[in-house]
Amino acid sequence: MKLSVDTHTHTISSGHAYSTVLENAQAAAQRGLSLMCVTDHAPTMPGAPHFWHFANQRVLPRFLHGVGVIRGVETNILNTDGEIDMDARILDMLDWVIGSFHEPIFRPTDKHQHTLALINAIESGRIDAVGHPGNPNFDFDYEAVIRAAANNNVVLEINNSSLCGSRAGSEMRCADIAACIKEFGGRITTGSDAHFAHDVGNFEHVQALLQQVAFPVEQVVTHTPATFLRFLQERGRLPIDAFSAL
Repeated sequence: MKLSVDTHTHTISSGHAYSTVLENAQAAAQRGLSLMCVTDHAPTMPGAPHFWHFANQRVLPRFLHGVGVIRGVETNILNTDGEIDMDARILDMLDWVIGSFHEPIFRPTDKHQHTLALINAIESGRIDAVGHPGNPNFDFDYEAVIRAAANNNVVLEINNSSLCGSRAGSEMRCADIAACIKEFGGRITTGSDAHFAHDVGNFEHVQALLQQVAFPVEQVVTHTPATFLRFLQERGRLPIDAFSAL
């Protein structure tokens, strides 16, 4: 399955990543990507940039090294109410919003609390995707969350980094999540979660997993740039004129 969009990348602004936007874009071009999302960590994460960093993404060109640039953020889910650490005024300036659990921000508790937080974040309308849901530290009710995501047109991410060691124990969980999404008619996005340019657009483990569960291409919003841009419009985003030819 060809994947043309990387919806989860980090730059040096995240504080624990090592490449610039330009370096990531160059790597994305070398991988043959059409679009790359810039999704640095939101301010609550230790070492993350100030909210001005996200408000100022309007200065990023829409194309770098021939790759379309999607302006985004990886927010932190803060509590069981599903609140995230980014003001709505900033979110309105962005193209793409991931909501994720991170241990320094949301201390892992139990399956019920994690499920409640995810469903409330999904139903808030403020996130487009749930980041790295396979993390075994944050168990949740797959069916309840996946049904909520499908009903609210939110995608779950299959995260390449989770599948190659960054969150030990994610592999089987990600396969089960993908199989459940396939069954209940939800959709997925694909992110490298690159913290170094070399990993941008690396979907080796994602592609193997999708093949393993025979995941339908029509349920993958990152299969083509047109599919992803259409998903953004389904989420209420205005068309991005610079990408009209994609």
